[in-house]
Amino acid sequence: MKHQLDFEKPIIELQTKLDDLRKHPETHSMGISFEEEITLIEKKLAETRRQIFTHLTAWQRVQLARHPKRPYTLDYLQSTFTDFHELHGDRLYAEDRAIVGGFASLGEHKVLALGTQKGRDTKENILRNFGSAHPEGYRKALRLMKLANKFGLPIIALIDTAGAYPGIGAEERHIAEAIAVNLREMTLLEVPIIAVVIGEGGSGGALGIGVADRVLILENAYYSVISPEGCAAILWKERSAAAKAAEALRITARDLFELKLVDEIVPEPLGGAHTDRKAAADLVKQALLKNLAQLHAMPVADRLKQRYEKYRAYGHFLEKPAMSGEPTPAPAKRAPRKSSTATTGPAM
Repeated sequence: MKHQLDFEKPIIELQTKLDDLRKHPETHSMGISFEEEITLIEKKLAETRRQIFTHLTAWQRVQLARHPKRPYTLDYLQSTFTDFHELHGDRLYAEDRAIVGGFASLGEHKVLALGTQKGRDTKENILRNFGSAHPEGYRKALRLMKLANKFGLPIIALIDTAGAYPGIGAEERHIAEAIAVNLREMTLLEVPIIAVVIGEGGSGGALGIGVADRVLILENAYYSVISPEGCAAILWKERSAAAKAAEALRITARDLFELKLVDEIVPEPLGGAHTDRKAAADLVKQALLKNLAQLHAMPVADRLKQRYEKYRAYGHFLEKPAMSGEPTPAPAKRAPRKSSTATTGPAM
């Protein structure tokens, strides 16, 4: 089995043994049959798979979110959606293939579907810039979202990126400004918006298309302000502490749901979305249709208010209360402002 992860080794060993037994023909003349042993291994394999994938650590879920066989945005656009027609260009600078988008159908609904797209091999990763968009990618996304708003079409955003591209060219073309404008404009769009984190949700690169009425996340995806490796390099001075950082960051779907940073966890087939792409696509479709029906039932003004309040509620913090009998510190006094020397000319 290619691309096996470390924690999957017990499953691989059992599967290999099971495959070997199935290859042996039954030798009835000698009274030997492997059926009973095959049945026992099948049961043990199913139980081992269930035990492993229902007790994953945060770092193991990060590994699943990055699995090279995991369905990407274009896979969902071809399975969850139908009649997808891609649109290109930001009409300002260039076409960025790290973000794909266009009109599609979701069940009976006409929608705008867009998302970040990674590559399967080296050639495609270079074409898609490893799923890390440039400023023109976010400006293209905003152009398409405004077009959808004009025609009253809901917006579905699929998020799977390690982050926006941090290179010199992106800085020269104002990547931070492009993302900031998207954050502002997406809060004002009147059509329903649903964002789904299908793999990696990396910082502002994800948030640039992630301001939505409902934020969904797949069971083995993650959403974080920084990658576990980046956090480990800063806090522990070594990237090998990524597993420890993943736990500390609380970036898994369950953590994010408990912190009220996402609205719903979309289940995946046991073993991850890559083990059964059709089932994964169907589960995403069901979640989207359910949330879209709920959003369509809300008046526009109520939906916009709820969207605004949703993001205003992010970021809770606690302050240490003053101990009883402890004097409350007086507010600091500002130093008197020095008078400026007189000038003969008019004030500028």
